[in-house]
Amino acid sequence: MSGAFAGERVLVVGFGVAGRAAAEVLALEGAHVIVSEARPAHALEPLGEHLRRLGVELRAGGHRPEDLDGIDRVVVSPGVPPSTPLIVRARARGLPVDGELELGARLASAPILAVTGTNGKTTTTEMLASALRADGLDAVVCGNIGHPFPVAARAGHDVLVVECSSFQLAQQTSFHPRVSVLLNLAPDHLDWHGSFEAYARAKAAIAARQEGEDVHVGNRDDPEAAAISRRARCRTIWFTLEAPGPGEVGYVQDRLVARIDEERELASIADARPGLRADAAAAAAAALAFGASSEAIASALASYRPRPHRGEVVAVVEGVRFVDDSKATNVHASLAAIDAWPGAVLIAGGHAKGVDLAPLASRAGGLRAVIAVGAAADEIEAVFAGRLQVRRATSIEEAARLGFELASPEGVVLLAPACASWDQFTDYAERGERFAEAARGLDAEVRAGG
Repeated sequence: MSGAFAGERVLVVGFGVAGRAAAEVLALEGAHVIVSEARPAHALEPLGEHLRRLGVELRAGGHRPEDLDGIDRVVVSPGVPPSTPLIVRARARGLPVDGELELGARLASAPILAVTGTNGKTTTTEMLASALRADGLDAVVCGNIGHPFPVAARAGHDVLVVECSSFQLAQQTSFHPRVSVLLNLAPDHLDWHGSFEAYARAKAAIAARQEGEDVHVGNRDDPEAAAISRRARCRTIWFTLEAPGPGEVGYVQDRLVARIDEERELASIADARPGLRADAAAAAAAALAFGASSEAIASALASYRPRPHRGEVVAVVEGVRFVDDSKATNVHASLAAIDAWPGAVLIAGGHAKGVDLAPLASRAGGLRAVIAVGAAADEIEAVFAGRLQVRRATSIEEAARLGFELASPEGVVLLAPACASWDQFTDYAERGERFAEAARGLDAEVRAGG
């Protein structure tokens, strides 16, 4: 059988979305594929049957040292930490250990535009792809956004717009975007990376192979991210929420303006939250770097609608707005949400991912009260103790009810947890949906006179 991996024996570690996609692509590219999964065998069905028909061997119930016997290459799913003993053994044996980005990079023939950052990746990736599509290109979003990069790489698109997580970037050596974007940088996923320095190195890898005519897009307003962007060995375009200087994209009042080569107005953006304004500027800079027209960028930004759980008002109960920003899974995102909704009752807590939540205290003056939830409730309570009223809730439903009781008239109950959801929910979406359901239930209860 021919293919990019013909004749190789490849071990795929992890049977999540990325692992399954990697196993399928590798099999189609001629490799003999073995999947090692920690979960028991029954957890692999019915999805495992499709892979077996492609000749993939599935090994469930734990990662064993003998899984590496006779293996030429290891492909690891993004959620599998590098400290996993099997991965440590693979590296000790000198085996190549690749991630989704490395696999996709070996298969991609279309130009790659890549986006990373602590927050705003999905929004920026979608805005950027929309601008390219408005200019007539077949641009597909893939990577951490949910559509596996290796699958997209084989599909013959004009452009691959790749959302890159720190997990993915930490496990690649040849990923080479034509245009890269670093949106921002703040501590996150420290339980996985081990330190902020390691997390920052992973993010910096997005531009590691860029040179010459490649373009890197950096954030002038974020000192940590800007320090990394200044090390890029290619042309750099900056975005900012302020008035842009030469070689920058930024804002003159509500007008998004580019001062690259020539000055041109790209869009009028009013009433957008600061995070969306930054994402729009970054997406516009990257689209311009790839050659998109001003008209296409303006059209894409005007029609863009954020995905759920990113600051949407999900219910209004007697004038109190309930805002679902469940995607605010780190301190950086939570601070931005608090700034966008002054005077809110904040619901925060969950799985902290090894990150210090103390910086949240800097926004105590902008909040009415805090409701602490989940595994990090003790830490949330300690952060705000003595600064404003803090209550505890054992469920998101109880938190919504307490928030309503504590909110000011015409006020806001804000779910911006600063933590992941894994302690109580499947993911941030389930957490947000439960919050929205609770808020709508309160509305129905109040309307019924209850």
